Amino acid sequence: MTTVRERLETPGQKFSVEFMPPRDDREEAVLWDSVRRLEPLRPAFVSVTYGAGGSQRDRTIRVTERIASSTTMLPVAHLTAVGHSVAELRQIVGEYAAVGVRNILALRGDPPGDPLGPWTSHPAGVEYAADLVRLVRSLGDFSVGVAAFPAMHPRSPDEETDIRHYAAKIAAGADYAITQMLFSAEDWLRLRDKAAAAGARAPLLPGIMPIVSFARLQRITQLSGQPMPDELGRQLQDVADDPVAGRELGMAHAIAMSERLLAEGAPCLHFYTFNRSRATLEVLAALGMAPVPVPR
Repeated sequence: MTTVRERLETPGQKFSVEFMPPRDDREEAVLWDSVRRLEPLRPAFVSVTYGAGGSQRDRTIRVTERIASSTTMLPVAHLTAVGHSVAELRQIVGEYAAVGVRNILALRGDPPGDPLGPWTSHPAGVEYAADLVRLVRSLGDFSVGVAAFPAMHPRSPDEETDIRHYAAKIAAGADYAITQMLFSAEDWLRLRDKAAAAGARAPLLPGIMPIVSFARLQRITQLSGQPMPDELGRQLQDVADDPVAGRELGMAHAIAMSERLLAEGAPCLHFYTFNRSRATLEVLAALGMAPVPVPR
């Protein structure tokens, strides 16, 4: 079994991507078009998200299985604790194993409806992501990744508590971590240093998604609980009525941040794609990691 950790240990610049299970036939076509465009670039791995409360569980398993069986890419299946008993979690992990998937991203998960609403564990479930990591590792030969939060998890009372929970996930057996979407390379550097000081030395992958409009920036900060970056917010707001200028500004920001991350030793750039490949391909081309994409 190839693991993400093994892929991350290979030399050279690397990237990975995140996909979402499609909701209908049109989205299905968009997803597999993106897979076709990105596969030749040999991403280190491809993660597939899992809806809040298991709302997309069957689709996640189906998409992950198809990636495993019909592409050359290494799939990582998301697994969230919210809304599931330990028995149900064991069953889901077994379903992943049955289709040949041994790489899992273990997440506590957001509550259905309001991602920032109160979080309540299942009465027969687990309380923290570290508990989920331990459960998955106890069920077989799995490689497990976890999430990291550059601006602190929105439910953490303070930075000390936040980094303690992160270190607990690594200590529980996580092989690597992927950050929530970054707004600056400095946020990644700060988190990397705090994690190292806490003894959590697993590879820390920066999460990247070009922010191409002020409206999207507002939406992302609302959903994630991250503070809006002042300078980027002002720049995008200044061109709010010009979609072309907004996209150019957002792409330039993503490229410059990616260049800095690679220069600082980021082990792999993880792109949040929303099942679209164009922006990721453009950033990779600017970094010299992909051919310049043909305009569509």
